[in-house]
Amino acid sequence: MPRTRSLPPRLRALRPEGFGADPAGERMARIRRSPNFADGTFQNPVGARMRPSGSMAEFAKVYFRKEERARRSPLGTVPVHATTVADLAKPPVSGLRLTWMGHSTVLAEIDGRRVLFDPVWGDRCSPFSFAGPKRLHPAPLPLAALGPVDVVVISHDHYDHLDLPTIKALVGTDTAFAVPLGVGAHLERWGVPADRLHELDWNESAEAAGIRLTATPARHFCGRGLRNQQHTLWASWAVAGPEHRIYHSGDTGYFPGFKDIGAEHGPFDATMIQIGAYSEYWPDIHMTPAEGVRAHLDLQGDEPLGALLPIHWGTFNLAPHPWAEPGEWTMDAARQAGQTVALPRPGEPFEPAGTVPADPWWQPVAAPGTQPWRAPQPGDATPGSVRGDQEHPVATEG
Repeated sequence: MPRTRSLPPRLRALRPEGFGADPAGERMARIRRSPNFADGTFQNPVGARMRPSGSMAEFAKVYFRKEERARRSPLGTVPVHATTVADLAKPPVSGLRLTWMGHSTVLAEIDGRRVLFDPVWGDRCSPFSFAGPKRLHPAPLPLAALGPVDVVVISHDHYDHLDLPTIKALVGTDTAFAVPLGVGAHLERWGVPADRLHELDWNESAEAAGIRLTATPARHFCGRGLRNQQHTLWASWAVAGPEHRIYHSGDTGYFPGFKDIGAEHGPFDATMIQIGAYSEYWPDIHMTPAEGVRAHLDLQGDEPLGALLPIHWGTFNLAPHPWAEPGEWTMDAARQAGQTVALPRPGEPFEPAGTVPADPWWQPVAAPGTQPWRAPQPGDATPGSVRGDQEHPVATEG
C-alpha cells in the first residue's frame, strides 16, 4: 500500500479555514483499513472518470459562449416559497414532510425527528466569500429560524454540500452530525465536538435521536483543498425512522448498486435524487434526469413507488446545461415512467403521502428554448443544445 501523506503541521496551520483539514492519526488509520480504500485513495463502486473528458478548449468554447451563459441563469426572480415558522410548527399529518431549501439541502421531518441534509446557507459554494458560484435565489428562511435539528447529514465534502458558514452556525446547537469517513476532520477543525460526530464507511450505520442512518455507496469523488488526495469518502444515505424510510443520493453517477441499496434498506417513502449539474464531459459522476428517474425506480424495486424529489439544481450554476433544463427533463422522464415526482418551489413543504406539488414553477423565468444539452459532435455546424422528445427517454438496461 503506498504511503499517504498529509501536510506538515506548520503548513496545516496556514491552510485557509474553508479548505478544512486532512484526516490524520487514528482517523487516517481507519481510512486505510476501509475495504473501499486502495492504492492510496477511496475507490468508486464502479469505475468513474473524475476529470472532464474531451477537449477542454471545446468545452470552454461552449461553456463561455454568450448565448449559452444567458441560458444558465434564470431570467427573473426565482419564485421562492417564503417558509415560515408556522409552516414547520405543525407536525406532518402523515409523519413525513420534506422541505427542499434549494440545491441538495432538504429538511426531512420524519417520525417526530428533524434531519437536515447537506445544509448550505452560504452565499457562494466556495472557500472564498468573494469568488465562486453564487446563489441564484436566497435561502427560503434564515438558518436560525429553522428551529432545532436532531441530525445533520453530509453526503461529501464539496463546497456545494459542506458549507463552512452553515456548519459553524450549527456548532452552537445540540445537533448530531452523520458524515462519510474522513469528513469528520473538517468538522472538528471547525469546532464540532468529536462526541457529536457519527463518521461512517459505506454500509455502516449509526443510531441518533431514535433514527437509523446508513451511509450507502455513491459514484463520485471528494476534495476541498488545492490537492485532492481522495482521503474523504462520498456517500448516499438511507434514513429509517420507526415508521418511514427516506433516501438522499448526494452526488453520484448512475451505477447498478441502487438496486442493492433498495433491496437492503428500502422500500422508501421518498427519495431525494441528484438530477442537475450533469454534462457529457463528466458522465460518470453526476446523473442526468433520465438516469435519476431510473435510479429512483431501481431503489424501489417491486414495492409501491414513493415520491421522487429532484435535488441538486436551480440554486447554483455548476454545469453547461440551461438553468431550467433539469426540471423540464425530470418532469418528462417521470411522466414517461408513470412515476410521481414532487416539484416544490424552494422552501415549499410537502408530505409525500399527500398531494405533491407539480407546478413547473421555473417556466416563467426560464430562458426560451430550454433543451437538453449535449457535448459538441463531429459535423455539428453550431455545437450546443438539441432537444426532441426522443432524446430524453428514461434510461433502460442496455
